[in-house]
Amino acid sequence: MLQNLFRTRRERLGQPLYELAVQQARDPRFYMQLGVADRIDARFELYTLHVLLLNMRLRDEGERGAEAGQQMFDIYVSQLDHTLRELGVGDISVGKKMRKLGESLYGRMTAWEAALKAGDEAALKASVARNIYESDDAEVGGDLAAYAISSRRNLAAQPFEDVVSKPAWSEIA
Repeated sequence: MLQNLFRTRRERLGQPLYELAVQQARDPRFYMQLGVADRIDARFELYTLHVLLLNMRLRDEGERGAEAGQQMFDIYVSQLDHTLRELGVGDISVGKKMRKLGESLYGRMTAWEAALKAGDEAALKASVARNIYESDDAEVGGDLAAYAISSRRNLAAQPFEDVVSKPAWSEIA
């Protein structure tokens, strides 16, 4: 508790950034309009997508953004661990489950980041369809992929101070 008093503002950005990503990922329109299943694994995928989008934008800021992005990512991983424990996963199994989640997380972020950086909507659609919608039909992921690409552009155009307080997510179609 006292350690928070001695942290700089930059060091305290991780938690609020994580909360902004989660708040956006919980928007009911993803589930009601875009057809994302309201299951824990699909929510994990949406959280991962939003953490990635913010993290990519933060890294564009250089060292200060990279630090904030790393703090946000660390909090995300910590929350995954906490969630597993809340779901009743025992201490012995948490490590194995976290390793598996970490592999999934890294795989998604790697694939999605490459597609987002390249603006490769086809690759992003296919990955989103497979991982979020559990479908081999890439078109199923079209609206969510378009949202992600548009959000990436919006966030890139936003000044750092605005991103860390009110990210310019795209509208959910």
